[in-house]
Amino acid sequence: MVSTKFVKRLKADYGIAFHNPDLLEEAFTHSSYANEHPEGVWNYEKLEFLGDAVLELAVSDYVYRHFPALNEGELTRLRSNIVRTEGFSEFAVACGFQNEINLGHGEELAGARQRKTLLEDVFEAFNGALFLDQGMPQVQNFLHLTVYPLIAKGEFNDSRDYKTDLQELLQKDGAVQIEYETVTETALPASFVVALKVNQQVMAKGSGHNKKAAEQAAAKAALAKLG
Repeated sequence: MVSTKFVKRLKADYGIAFHNPDLLEEAFTHSSYANEHPEGVWNYEKLEFLGDAVLELAVSDYVYRHFPALNEGELTRLRSNIVRTEGFSEFAVACGFQNEINLGHGEELAGARQRKTLLEDVFEAFNGALFLDQGMPQVQNFLHLTVYPLIAKGEFNDSRDYKTDLQELLQKDGAVQIEYETVTETALPASFVVALKVNQQVMAKGSGHNKKAAEQAAAKAALAKLG
């Protein structure tokens, strides 16, 4: 069951109070839990389906309005970078979703609560439930507090693989030890700072909404140093 503490956090942090608590419960119920409680328990899969479409529409609306200088192809690439679901798991953790998921006994023992794909599904399902309960304006309000600040900062603008470029440059004359070490991590909003070490010496640092983005930022900074 979704905890009272979490319900209060939704209200305090995001101004969200569900009119239909059953929708919120459904958004956090994995199929393994529903299979173990077959009477009147629904899993989040249909809400996930809806949430995927809701998020794509919401993000499309946001980038269309806030990036008027971009053409259709550029808007499409930016939206694709944002709605790729691997980033949603970080937002789910930042919002405390992982502690509220209803899991079956076997999935709980298997550590599914920390599985990125499951967290991504729950983030989509939550937005689907929020859309059904209160409509697109409330979904947009929620995204303004979680996802949109990172879009405004430009964290989704670049799809170049700086880590691979840096590795090829540094190792062109032989093996070099390259490490990415997390320096700081915050929850709201999700933010990571990563130090890039080359042969155990810090060469650059980078920040991002998840570790992958922070590592790319650090590699980009290192490439800039190398000219």
